[in-house]
Amino acid sequence: MCLAIPLKLIDISGNTATGEALGMTREIRVDFIPEPKVGDYVMVHAGFAIERLGEEQALEDLTAWEEVRDAL
Repeated sequence: MCLAIPLKLIDISGNTATGEALGMTREIRVDFIPEPKVGDYVMVHAGFAIERLGEEQALEDLTAWEEVRDAL
């Protein structure tokens, strides 16, 4: 099973970015995202941003992740 999580881009340097969500930050690659911008939400899998998300969808997904975390 593959899991991906939405992160908000808070810093970009070349093809590397810092993403933030749920109180964590991660360094990720943005090679597959055309013209990434700070503030974009992206779906991240295995350290790579694989898809740009709208803010509404990203926040819905993060709410679902919080529900899973809280259930554990």
